[in-house]
Amino acid sequence: MTFNELIKVKFLRFLLVGLMNAAFGYGCFAGFIYLGLHYSFALLLATVLGVAFNFKSTGSLVFGSHDNKLIVRFVLGYAVVYGVNLGGVAALALFGVVPYVSGLILLLPMAVLSFLINNRFVFNDA
Repeated sequence: MTFNELIKVKFLRFLLVGLMNAAFGYGCFAGFIYLGLHYSFALLLATVLGVAFNFKSTGSLVFGSHDNKLIVRFVLGYAVVYGVNLGGVAALALFGVVPYVSGLILLLPMAVLSFLINNRFVFNDA
């Protein structure tokens, strides 16, 4: 299998596992919004819970890694994704887009960003 084919397969696995992770993360985000939390705090809590849930699923199912020492890199990667995501939700709010919809709009771009970070920075040896 060539490098490009391997990346395509890895990205497909990432997307499939990402659907599960996104459902969990967005469910948390929407639930916290429903409970009346500001979108920035709802996103922060959903991200923290998502990191714990996603580390094992992404590491093992996508990148074949069981190295728990990579959690620091994973958290740093998610901090970047959180910052970009928060900026996106805030920017869309300026155009009148409600946070529920903003979260949905940003799912795919954040998945691509997350894959790039995980593939090149977190699990680059896997």
